[in-house]
Amino acid sequence: MVGAATHSTGATRARGVRLEVRWLTHRFTLKREPLTVLDDVNVSAAPGAFVALVGPSGCGKSTLLRILAGLERPTQGDVSVDGRRIDGPHPDRALVFQDPTLYPWRTVWRNVALGPEARGQRVAKDDPRVRTVLERVGLAAFAHAYPSQLSGGMAQRVALARVLVNEPSLLLLDEPLGQLDALTRLTMQRELLRLWEAGGFTALLVTHDVDEALSLADRVLVLSPRPGRVVGEVTVDAPRPRHHDDPQLRALRKEILTLLGFDWD
Repeated sequence: MVGAATHSTGATRARGVRLEVRWLTHRFTLKREPLTVLDDVNVSAAPGAFVALVGPSGCGKSTLLRILAGLERPTQGDVSVDGRRIDGPHPDRALVFQDPTLYPWRTVWRNVALGPEARGQRVAKDDPRVRTVLERVGLAAFAHAYPSQLSGGMAQRVALARVLVNEPSLLLLDEPLGQLDALTRLTMQRELLRLWEAGGFTALLVTHDVDEALSLADRVLVLSPRPGRVVGEVTVDAPRPRHHDDPQLRALRKEILTLLGFDWD
């Protein structure tokens, strides 16, 4: 399932990692009974690829990201980056949640500085790492603002900056744009794509929005209802930027929705 990434720039992407998930099964215990949320899942991504996961609620998409982030251990199966098994959290693997989860008593600058601080590094008041990443997400002018003074899109940019400051090789995105209004969401999709193209990291996006997956990803993996299994894969080789009215994307959208169980007859 490993496919070469297709990009509008044609640039070689060197910094991302190769992701491999092999025969992953994961169970929780619910009321003393085992509950299988993922079953024999296989996912792979070439270095620098952008892969999207779509599927119904409760099919284990977020659980898979938590396993890849090292926050949970799978019940069965192997998960690795560049051939190294994931056995815990690591700054090279960054997870961005739907909720920005910013600290309200810290400024934008100090929220972003949490990235290096979590690695035990000292962050100066004029640290170039923080300044550079705030410029990349377009928030340099808001460095001394507090979260309460930001819009939803701006807060999510801070959350992205907080993980990008560590220059991750693998960026895991758990519906990071799901709570935004439609216009802000479109703006942030473009921003996320720009950051990915500039950063060279491997990206894995969980989303319920099929159009969002088609706009951003090289490949879209479709999961079944719980227990989640990969029931299909769609390769998106349309050049970026992409438009929803593109006939190729409309055909792929129909294919994905059919895999999700929508009847077109």
